[in-house]
Amino acid sequence: MDIVIIGTGNVATILGKKFRLAGHTILQVAGRNSAAASKLAYELNTVSTNYLSSIDRNGQLYIISVSDNAMPEIVGNLKLPGKVVAHTAAALSQEVLKDVSEHYGVFYPLQTLRKEMAELPETPLFFDGNDDISKNMLEKLAHSIAGEKVMQAGNDERLRLHIAAVFASNFPNYMYTLADQYCRMEGIDFRLLIPLIEETATRVKTVSPAAVQTGPAIRHDTETIRKHLELLTTHPILHKVYAFLSEQISEGK
Repeated sequence: MDIVIIGTGNVATILGKKFRLAGHTILQVAGRNSAAASKLAYELNTVSTNYLSSIDRNGQLYIISVSDNAMPEIVGNLKLPGKVVAHTAAALSQEVLKDVSEHYGVFYPLQTLRKEMAELPETPLFFDGNDDISKNMLEKLAHSIAGEKVMQAGNDERLRLHIAAVFASNFPNYMYTLADQYCRMEGIDFRLLIPLIEETATRVKTVSPAAVQTGPAIRHDTETIRKHLELLTTHPILHKVYAFLSEQISEGK
């Protein structure tokens, strides 16, 4: 498949690498930052442009992988009649592309992606399209890089998936951040917690998260909770988060 990638960030980079490994041709990379566009184009063995007016019109599929805030500028200045165009955002409707082409959709990877990844992670893919032409092309592309981990998901379903992803990834990482900050202030090596983090993540692959919940709150160990909160009085944010989460866990919410 001949693909043009619009965007140079984490998602654009990893998808571009996956497309190449699957045997697709990246005709061009387009990005506002000339250095970033050139760098990604070099990695994907293709050419780059910094102008939407210079987009290669010979592609079969155009993947727009930019921030949600940048999307209005892109769709307002890009016309690709007859081409299949898709964005990679979870929280944006596919209809934002209706003025770009009559064939449009979404190609959403449910994974946290970083440019510097040495190995490309397993990535479930969710696609959708406004017609059979866009759906068929996006589904075929998804299967080529994700095997059987491919599903069709409409606008509302993708948004719900994104909310779940925030709870499953973004919020736990914020907890790691708070734990790291606490460790630094208290002279504790955060790396001592890594085996615990890894074991919890491993267990939820096969067991319900509720079934692996541990700690004083689930045991209703009020004395330990009291001692923890007393020590956290000098850490107001940690105290607030600890108290709230302990209450929720204790009440089974």
